[in-house]
Amino acid sequence: MIPIRDTITSRHYPLVNTLIILANVYVYFMVQPGGPEADDFAMAYGLVPARYTTPEVWAELPLWVQLFPFVSFMFLHANFWHLLGNMWFLHIFGDNVEDRLGHARYIVFYFLCGLASGFTHLYFNAHSHYPAIGASGAIAGVMGAYFLLYPTARVLTLIPIIIIPYFVEIPAVFFLGFWFFLQFWGAAGDSGGGAGIAWWAHVGGFVAGMALLAIAPKVPRTGVSRRISRVTRKDSTPRLQVLRPDPGQDEADVYGALSLTRREAAEGVTKILNVPLGIRQRMVTVTVPAGVEDGTLLHYPGLGRMSHDNGRGDLYLRVTIR
Repeated sequence: MIPIRDTITSRHYPLVNTLIILANVYVYFMVQPGGPEADDFAMAYGLVPARYTTPEVWAELPLWVQLFPFVSFMFLHANFWHLLGNMWFLHIFGDNVEDRLGHARYIVFYFLCGLASGFTHLYFNAHSHYPAIGASGAIAGVMGAYFLLYPTARVLTLIPIIIIPYFVEIPAVFFLGFWFFLQFWGAAGDSGGGAGIAWWAHVGGFVAGMALLAIAPKVPRTGVSRRISRVTRKDSTPRLQVLRPDPGQDEADVYGALSLTRREAAEGVTKILNVPLGIRQRMVTVTVPAGVEDGTLLHYPGLGRMSHDNGRGDLYLRVTIR
């Protein structure tokens, strides 16, 4: 299952989340070496449990060498697909959590989740000589917070069936709950001493995210966060929106609502809509003319359901300006 986007629109641009993604991409392409040097680099800057549980090794290493991997391991990735998967999940779920916590609290929250995931991995793989690398533990913490913050949200998910892409909306509580179940199942069945996927890091990060979320409201927002929030307030709605059709008089016609900001309504905009048509999903592109107002009914011929005479009905969108 590949998440495409969630249905919760963040009110502010996710500045910290974007910077974390850029930092991970920068480290992968500009700092992290490839080829035969990659393994040595991962051993030096990844989280190797045996480094902390073997007295002979611990005593010989300088303090910064012992501590720095607890941060650096969050920015290393085994390959491009590892990086892409992690950053995509962070992009999907991180903006809303940052929006709720605020920019300053979010960056502290993210790194604490990463640390918790690292310590959890170390505890359950105490004598492993394999380096744990990747941002997935910290991202699991973000997902754990999202799980509690937005249980009624829905995640537009791509399920590839052979070569046919199938889009379906899954409640976030089920999507993330199932993801956590898979991590726990993998952790419970892993006897490889820490090689491969760091299942326990994912579990620890997810649980830490939920626990830290209970503490976060007690930490006051900083003046810096307030100033940044004024600058990062969004003036646009998501380009991809999920349409929830209302029943119309004609079965072939589709009725729904389209959310726009005042600027988009005044200037005009192009949106991509995921239109549920029974058990099927359909992606359509619509152009909104400039100057529409709240309550305007837009008409798009031929973008509705198939009718009994093999024609196609129309799509009607009621504009709502937020």
